[in-house]
Amino acid sequence: MGSLVLGFQEMEKTQLMLVGGKGLKLGELSKIQGIQVPEGFCITTEAYQKALEQNEAFYALLDQLTLLKVKDRDQIGEISRKIRKIIMEAEIPSDVSCAVAHYLSLLGDEHAYAVRSSATAEDLPHASFAGQQDTYLNIIGKEAILRHIRKCWASLFTDRAVIYRIQNGFDHSQVYLSVIVQRMVFPQASGILFTADPITSNRKLLSINASFGLGEALVSGLVSADCYKVQEDKIVDKMIATKKLAIYTLKEGGTETVPIDPDQQRTQTLTEQHILRLARIGRQIEAYFGCPQDIEWCLVDDTFYIVQSRPITTLFPIPEANDQENHVYISVGHQQMMTDPIKPLGLSFFLLTTNAPMCKAGGRLFVDITRQLASPISKNMLLNMMGQHDPLMKDAIMNIVERGDFIKLLPNDNETPRPMRGNTDMLAQIENNPSIVSNLIKKNQTSIEELKQNIQTKSGSDLFDFILEDIQELKKILFDPQSTAVFMAAMNASTWINEKMNEWLDEKNVADALSQSVPNNITSEMGLALLDVADVIRPYPEIIDYLQHVKDDNFLDELVKFDGGQEIRDAFFAFLNKYGMRCAGEIDITKTRWSEKPITLVPMILGNIKNLEPSASNRKFEQGRQEALKKEQKLLERLKQLPDGEQKAKEAKRMIDLIRNFIGYREYPKYGMIHRYFVYKQALLKEAEQLVQAGFIHEKEDIYYLTFEEFREAVRTNKLDYQTINRRKDDYKLYEKLTPPRVITSDGEIFRGKYNRENLPAEAIVGLPVSSGVIEGRARVILNMEEADLEDGDILVTTFTDPSWTPLFVSIKGLVTEVGGLMTHGAVIAREYGLPAVVGVENATTLIRDGQRIRVHGTEGYIEIL
Repeated sequence: MGSLVLGFQEMEKTQLMLVGGKGLKLGELSKIQGIQVPEGFCITTEAYQKALEQNEAFYALLDQLTLLKVKDRDQIGEISRKIRKIIMEAEIPSDVSCAVAHYLSLLGDEHAYAVRSSATAEDLPHASFAGQQDTYLNIIGKEAILRHIRKCWASLFTDRAVIYRIQNGFDHSQVYLSVIVQRMVFPQASGILFTADPITSNRKLLSINASFGLGEALVSGLVSADCYKVQEDKIVDKMIATKKLAIYTLKEGGTETVPIDPDQQRTQTLTEQHILRLARIGRQIEAYFGCPQDIEWCLVDDTFYIVQSRPITTLFPIPEANDQENHVYISVGHQQMMTDPIKPLGLSFFLLTTNAPMCKAGGRLFVDITRQLASPISKNMLLNMMGQHDPLMKDAIMNIVERGDFIKLLPNDNETPRPMRGNTDMLAQIENNPSIVSNLIKKNQTSIEELKQNIQTKSGSDLFDFILEDIQELKKILFDPQSTAVFMAAMNASTWINEKMNEWLDEKNVADALSQSVPNNITSEMGLALLDVADVIRPYPEIIDYLQHVKDDNFLDELVKFDGGQEIRDAFFAFLNKYGMRCAGEIDITKTRWSEKPITLVPMILGNIKNLEPSASNRKFEQGRQEALKKEQKLLERLKQLPDGEQKAKEAKRMIDLIRNFIGYREYPKYGMIHRYFVYKQALLKEAEQLVQAGFIHEKEDIYYLTFEEFREAVRTNKLDYQTINRRKDDYKLYEKLTPPRVITSDGEIFRGKYNRENLPAEAIVGLPVSSGVIEGRARVILNMEEADLEDGDILVTTFTDPSWTPLFVSIKGLVTEVGGLMTHGAVIAREYGLPAVVGVENATTLIRDGQRIRVHGTEGYIEIL
């Protein structure tokens, strides 16, 4: 019988391609000591291939199917129907039907069986295929079973399964199906058990769904189920559902749906003893597979049977700790405005650059704040900072603290609180002198020029040592107390102005208007500089037309063939020289920079030409400056009318000057860091080139999947395990599908915060007000900057913005993001350009649809859909 048919006990872990995902799992489960699995066998993928190997018509149709795209629905339907017909009429090879008869005689011919599909591309980490193929219950007799085996094979070619494969890039001819034939059990109750709570992701909380009869009713959503939660062998929560229906099997085959007696509808499906016994079985299976499981079970008489177990792929991984203590972690991505996963080399660089205690999970970075929460003084400092920075994070942390049992509090010790950034006692005496900023910028620029000179001469292991040394220089600049004091002074001045003007003049968020068009903001200057590039192109319709059709990055070299081309190429390169190291998600060194792919800028430039008049950059800047000046004069005049008015006006003037002189610098340290990163990256890619030539890696981007240390070792030893790179590429694909939490604990529990605000309209979508004003317009929901097609007056709605998005800000009227706080880049630039903005709006990109008219209340912090 070879490998055409295998009993559950005969399967090996390596036989995924023979028995498919479900089959392999059942084979594993039936070998765990003490776990009951209904007996059965598997008709392997070899049998499927053998049944169709001589069928030319089948392969001809398969070739046609391979050429189709998702949009060809009619053809997909037509060809799939023909393929299913061929499969249903195919002869099952005699050695396959003999083997099936043999196993049936061992298990009992007279029993009823479930016949279900098990595909080879199923339950993969990045594509679940769940529910793609069919299951048939209560099938009796060899002939009926053989017919349903063919039905399962045919289910590989339902329209739905075919379209799913096209969407996920799977080759139809490489996905095979095995069929499981498993003895039916006739349960009083059945359901699903999650060994980690699917709602909160808590790994210590086990969740059981249970209803009467067969589990199919539960899975198909026909009935409500009881829900029990178990933690450390105790039932901590029970929700008894009203169960109106149950599905039971009929003796003669097939199933029936039965109404449940009214007096039975509110009965608890499982007894307390059963719940705890099932929980222990779940923990045993989880321990065997080594990760949280989603388990299907049935209860027959007094025995639990397990019919399926698969990993729960939607859980966000837990940051790794070296001890068994409780930990609380907060997301770095939400603070850095970049919640996408970062590749291993990118994570390495960020970890080398930071001073905070960080760890990795799901391709993202998290800061461990457990120690800060344990002491009352540092806890309050952290919560105050979070309140400004990300109120949702603050609220989530408060929820953990209020639970009281998770964090062990230290006694109220006499520790001196360490401020989070730099040295705040300089704020009092920092002089209000704009030249401090220009000196800091000059120092940074000189340092980068030296780096560019010195790195030229380095290669091999020396290069890695040199970069590590230079990162120390970068950290000195980033954490320079004077640099920190500058923008802290501006931030504190903003807070002071907002509080006092509210108290004295009853005006809210006044600092927003005063922050427009400040000097020395490298990021907002970049948005204006791109407008200037648009102005150079504007007089040349031929070049505008050419740019509308360019496809690749050598378009800059082609420009010189056109009238005005040289001048335009020079303008492009001047822009790239200053800003080409930026890109979306720039804190990840592996992301493609504008200098590496200048075509990214073309749609933005064309948008500027379409939406704005010539010389818009000077006009916009000057208009903002005038508005800020007018606002300042008005405030000072009104203050002078008050009791003690001269003194109040004098203090306010000092604070306004601090804001105007210093707030622009807020964006510079990051620009310096990203500039250095790009210099490192260019040097490292030369090393990668060597590895490609030596045949160690296939393409130079492969090094992005190594850590800095691994890359250094590969260069030093000329040895590299390519498996690591492939494994990490798969991991990265999986991480891209996960949504990182703001706050997660070492139990894997995710805490979500809420905004606590009264008196808002009932339908309001709430966020954090970061830039004042009210604006109405068309919402453009844009997830990827390159797809931005904006018209004048649009409101940008997106997950997060970093400095690379700034060029879009010149042509929008308002901003809504899912992530962000008062001082994140989007907020700073929105204030400076005078755009009403609300950030930190949970699920904004799904709640607001592209093209809807919305009203953004930038002063109150909410959005209305009109």
